[in-house]
Amino acid sequence: MTQWLNYHHLFYFREIATEGGIARAAEKLRIGQPTLSAQLKQLEEMVGKSLFERRNRKLILTEAGKAALDYANEIFQLGDEMLEVLKDRTPEDQPHLQIGALDSVPKNVILSIVMAAYKISPCVVSILEGKGDELFRELRAHKIDLIVSNYPSQALEEAQVFSKSVARLPVSVYGAKKFIGLKHGFPKSLDGKPFVFPTTHSKLRHDLNHYFKLHRIHTLPIAETQDTSLQKLLAKHGVGLAPFSEVEGVQEQKLYRLGRLKDVYEEIWLISAQRKHENPIAAKLMNSFSLH
Repeated sequence: MTQWLNYHHLFYFREIATEGGIARAAEKLRIGQPTLSAQLKQLEEMVGKSLFERRNRKLILTEAGKAALDYANEIFQLGDEMLEVLKDRTPEDQPHLQIGALDSVPKNVILSIVMAAYKISPCVVSILEGKGDELFRELRAHKIDLIVSNYPSQALEEAQVFSKSVARLPVSVYGAKKFIGLKHGFPKSLDGKPFVFPTTHSKLRHDLNHYFKLHRIHTLPIAETQDTSLQKLLAKHGVGLAPFSEVEGVQEQKLYRLGRLKDVYEEIWLISAQRKHENPIAAKLMNSFSLH
């Protein structure tokens, strides 16, 4: 006789394993502990193995439990992906590309990616800006198709996450009109001057620190932000100088280029996660898009 897996039992088991115990899982799910214990027992009876063992009043996964949890995570991840794939269409069945972008990524780079997507196929593009950790969670949950990032993440070490360097952009220092005299004697003229820097999460910030230390230039960090739009606004109002990649399009902000920082670059990555059903536009961008 064929046995059918009860996905409610599997879901409750996964919550118990994730929360580290029946009490915490029951509180999260807002159901009684006896009900949850009964569901777990039914699952264990069906598979014929204990999925947990008790140690010092704690539930510890057995080897069978660890294997079951791996399968449960994959099953529910596929379920999430299925829902995203099936609803990820416009009424005209037009493809939908969902991009997550760090707000520190140059907007002109994002524009280039969007325009490249339109050349591949008529589509609807949604752009979600946010922090790296948040975007990687959305990527793993298949709620976005691609991440545009200007720094590598620990998530890149995961077997099912793929990255591609798509740009290596020269970096220059810009300032309001009152700083225009610093063009003379650049970069030594930057010594002792106020700067609006990217935050320390950025690889560019570390490269800038290394550059200034190497050239014995002492800067005065007066503000830091990961939002390039805010960085431009602060620089425009003369708060301090600001380093930007040369695709940023800062001329319209009434900022003046003082000089290029030799051998300092901002690298941009496209990042995707393995999916059962790939977004074809995202796949083609991963294969062919480049600003190198």
